[in-house]
Amino acid sequence: MTNKSISVKEAAEAMGKCEQFVRIGLQRGLLPIGSAVKMSSKWTYYISPQLFKEFTGVTFEN
Repeated sequence: MTNKSISVKEAAEAMGKCEQFVRIGLQRGLLPIGSAVKMSSKWTYYISPQLFKEFTGVTFEN
């Protein structure tokens, strides 16, 4: 089973929002679509295709 992460850019475009909206939403735990982890001084993001679909109704092809 492939569960490829959705990029911040793809998620933002699908939601009609800017990339910063998605980043901050994940960092603050306000968007239930994935997670944000701070690695040293940089953030890394994981957006689950399943959680994104449940939250927005938008499906991404793997």
